[in-house]
Amino acid sequence: MQLLRRQFLALTAGVLALPALPRIAPAESYPSRPVRIIVGFAAGGPADSWARLMAQWLSDRLGQQFVVENRPGGGGNIATEAVVAAPADGYTLLLLGINNVLNITLYDKLNFDFMRDIVPVAGLNRGYGVLEVHPSLPVKTVPEFIAYAKANPGKISYASGGNGSAPHLYGELFKVMAGVDLVHVPYRGGAPAVLDLLSGQVPVMFDNLGTSLEHIRSGKLRALAVTSPARLDVLPDIPTINDFVPGFSASGWNGFGAPRNTPPEIIERLNREINAGLSDPKFKDRLTQFNNVALSMTPSEFGNFMAEETEKWGKVLRAAHIKAE
Repeated sequence: MQLLRRQFLALTAGVLALPALPRIAPAESYPSRPVRIIVGFAAGGPADSWARLMAQWLSDRLGQQFVVENRPGGGGNIATEAVVAAPADGYTLLLLGINNVLNITLYDKLNFDFMRDIVPVAGLNRGYGVLEVHPSLPVKTVPEFIAYAKANPGKISYASGGNGSAPHLYGELFKVMAGVDLVHVPYRGGAPAVLDLLSGQVPVMFDNLGTSLEHIRSGKLRALAVTSPARLDVLPDIPTINDFVPGFSASGWNGFGAPRNTPPEIIERLNREINAGLSDPKFKDRLTQFNNVALSMTPSEFGNFMAEETEKWGKVLRAAHIKAE
């Protein structure tokens, strides 16, 4: 944990270490041409949507186009490789997500060292999940679910959008912390997983909240608890898993990174402008519409956050013997 944190913070420490005068000119003139934001997933998905939302804000704010470029594949690794190889001049950014820290453990060999080669710039958004069941499952609370699972070890399956996906990891974390034996059923995406949950083909899912919220409100699915540390405004009557399994917290998130050696004054300016967007009421309302919250941090705080996420989920992945397929 301390090693991971030191590696991330070493990249951001230079921001504060350099003298003030050399920073002024590059920061004032940046950007003087369009900036690319590389996204490791296809257009139209959640990650792409968040990137485009902030790209529009930055374009309007800084007077230059911030253009989203999709490089899907390899769980985001293709996009990361492209940014690692790009000039460290502030004109190529990477949309970061929980996938990036998962990949450190999921893949035995990568063509880059994420903690060394990508410097954290700013956080963007954070979204939580929900433990939900088909109404036919005879449980209405987390304690009832845990008791039912312990009475039926290895007989209850839970769906996810794929091996190594965030919802899969939510389930594995729950298994470890609650001491239950559940069987993971991976699907090729969240949509088919939810469809089988709705039909009762699989009884349990740890889903991203936005995907299932309407099904929960209509009564087609039963929400037992959310994965956030505290209750959420969109489901105020639903408790947290943390209420029954102390210390449980799980979320998906996004932020921005840049190639190593990107000028610290540019990183500072980007961080300042991104955080201004996250503080804007209209931007915050947009986050709320999609059941997300702002992840406003300094570069060093964001680096520390990613180090903690890497350590936390690395333990879960190793305990469950999960590797990329």
